[in-house]
Amino acid sequence: MNRRLLLAAASAFAIAPRARAAGYKVTHTDAEWRKLLTPAQYNILRQAGTEPPFSSPLLNEHRTGIFHCAGCALPLFSSATKYDSGTGWPSFWAPLPHAVDEQEDDSLGMERTEVHCSQCGGHLGHVFPDGPPPTGLRYCMNGLALTFTPA
Repeated sequence: MNRRLLLAAASAFAIAPRARAAGYKVTHTDAEWRKLLTPAQYNILRQAGTEPPFSSPLLNEHRTGIFHCAGCALPLFSSATKYDSGTGWPSFWAPLPHAVDEQEDDSLGMERTEVHCSQCGGHLGHVFPDGPPPTGLRYCMNGLALTFTPA
């Protein structure tokens, strides 16, 4: 196998969507997800994509309310835990109880923790250990993976 073919195969594997565990409360076929979501939401929620930084209107959402999964409407984060991390993505220091699942993600040669919706398995973003008190965590979420309902 030549070097170019080996690198192409390794790159394809690194960016391929990771399989998610079965058994989510909300499930759809791939075709159904494509009908329910915009192409950009599908890329993020179902293929673990990411949106460009500073592109989400939710980045500057400062009203009191709840952020929900754009795939299944599960409440995920309270506005009380949202803060400006300066990263360009909506950030929170804690999710609502039982709202998210986490799994190790070593794609793209990085070690990080992926965050996904506990109800539909949709990819939301990643959590990092550089957030503010009281948790010290930064849940860095894709705005297109979320919807917002004001209180």
